[in-house]
Amino acid sequence: MTHTPPSQRVGRRSFDVAPIELFFDLVYVFAIIQLSHLLVAHLSWLGALEMVVVFAAVWWGWNYTAWAMNWLDPSRTTVQVSTGVLMLMALGMAIAIPDAFGNAACLFVGCYLLMGVMRPLLVIASFRGTQIAHNYRMLLAWTLFAGVFWVVGAALDPSARLALWIIAVAIDYAAPLLQFRVPGVGSAPMHLWDTEPEHLAERNRLVFIIALGESILMMGGTIVDAEAVSPGLVTSLLLGFAALFVLWWNYFALAGHNVQGGDGSTAALRSAYAYAHAFMVLGAILVAVSTELRLSHEHLTPATVVVTIAGPFVYLMGNVLFLRSRFGRLAASRFVAMALLLLIGAGSLFWLDHVPTIMLSIAVLAVITALAVTTVVQSSRQR
Repeated sequence: MTHTPPSQRVGRRSFDVAPIELFFDLVYVFAIIQLSHLLVAHLSWLGALEMVVVFAAVWWGWNYTAWAMNWLDPSRTTVQVSTGVLMLMALGMAIAIPDAFGNAACLFVGCYLLMGVMRPLLVIASFRGTQIAHNYRMLLAWTLFAGVFWVVGAALDPSARLALWIIAVAIDYAAPLLQFRVPGVGSAPMHLWDTEPEHLAERNRLVFIIALGESILMMGGTIVDAEAVSPGLVTSLLLGFAALFVLWWNYFALAGHNVQGGDGSTAALRSAYAYAHAFMVLGAILVAVSTELRLSHEHLTPATVVVTIAGPFVYLMGNVLFLRSRFGRLAASRFVAMALLLLIGAGSLFWLDHVPTIMLSIAVLAVITALAVTTVVQSSRQR
């Protein structure tokens, strides 16, 4: 099929983030809070795996909506109303998060699949006879294929549900990598998706800030609920806030977030925003959970150490993928920081009874601060 530009009648005319897109993102404030609370309530390896699976679905719902808005005109009433319906479905998913592996599985999956079917149908109806409509037909086929595993998993016992949902997530996330190929029908290679880098970059910046905001809510809530505000609690709060600020600084100091000059191919954008930002947003959520754990527990526990290290580590994994996909860089400074975080984590676990919680916070803060300063220096040299 040859490439046909989207109709000017239905395609968006400006790539600035529209008010309806910002409104849609409000649901994800609640969703991220729910994900954080899910992990805090089920702080185990199994609980962490379940949280990651649920996060994967939540992220994919947001990600595919952000991509669809590359083409749909947000000023059109039909698009605004449809986005409102998608927002309602996202809210249903968020409500179901705490009990997604319990009695709310059908609500979670139903809302996720309704979003997954509605988005491509909207694009197909808006761009009939164009390449983008063909692309979304291929995407819809993969969504329905993964949906079989989502639905069967929701109907099974929770112990079997996890395995089916992991398969469903794998199918959803593999679809773009496999060019949405449907045997006997066709495919939708990435070069046939006409995307706007700046719009995707801005959408992902905004959702990352939302993820960071969860740490603010966690810190504020812990202080408000504390029976007594001790010097130790205040110190932990200040260290947590400093770490949050440095994480924000690191993200926006990253040279790659200037979209000009990087690889603007759709394949690169897919890796940088659909996949790399999944790691970065998940890392920010883990930072929020670790802040809650350190503020709520005077002494270190193995779980607190693991989550405290995992937050910035997972975030840096996203950094590495982002820089590699957009700019072809190996990001050596991030590998060094990740190695240091692992050493800090291993040392804290080995001397668990002798390492104060504050010392762990200071050590992690030192690593990410050094990385942020390095990033700023490198960025200034490249300008």
